[in-house]
Amino acid sequence: MVEFMFATGIECSCPTIEGGRWRLDELEATDHYRYWRRDLELVRELGLRYLRYGPPLHRTFLAPARYDWAFMDQVAQAMRTLDIIPIADLCHFGVPDWLENFQNPELPQRLAEYAGAFAKRYPWIQLYTPVNEMYVAARMSALDGIWNEQLRSETAFVTAIRHLARGSVLMMEAILRECPEATFINSESSEFYQPCCPDPEILRIADFENQRRFIALDLLYAVPLRDDIRGYVLDHGMPADEYEWFMQQQVAKRAILGV
Repeated sequence: MVEFMFATGIECSCPTIEGGRWRLDELEATDHYRYWRRDLELVRELGLRYLRYGPPLHRTFLAPARYDWAFMDQVAQAMRTLDIIPIADLCHFGVPDWLENFQNPELPQRLAEYAGAFAKRYPWIQLYTPVNEMYVAARMSALDGIWNEQLRSETAFVTAIRHLARGSVLMMEAILRECPEATFINSESSEFYQPCCPDPEILRIADFENQRRFIALDLLYAVPLRDDIRGYVLDHGMPADEYEWFMQQQVAKRAILGV
């Protein structure tokens, strides 16, 4: 396991919004594509070595088995020169246009393909966040209707959670095949739902939401869901055999959690 890390990060969110009409690429919005070298230098000037860094998935993963590594090759070389240790953030709230969104059943395997190719190209990178904040990504995209697929249904939410959690497991496995010493830092938001009154329905909603926020991590770490939450995901599209598949996974042995 790695030593204590005090890290910074460069925001790399890239969801599509407004029905997919445009992409909110934070690396572009902050001029990182122009000033990336100076951004990396500032990390070292702050006295930090660890950097959570998300290569632009939508610009890198062009199609199945097709990649454009030109930008990341430059960044990776500069990181090595500056003695920066990256935490590679591979999927942060968005996917390439050709993968559409989190409802695509091909998503888990395609993300695993990308992760394996990334680890093979940069074998010296050992710290990874395969999918950033799976709950937030699924909720904003498939329940709150703001990002990517912009859906508002329980079934769409469960579908997104299934695909993101399965994708994360497969990505971790693909990375470990290329880099057996890899460590995974899985991040998630840390909100808490506090009931505002003792009304039974309010208490039920708060309890459910506090369980819902952990579904993705529970699946990823093979932690059995509470009976009612297991019923919820099965009732909204998760096949029983897929749930059992999650419960058999062992990638948590190489993972830690950050919030």
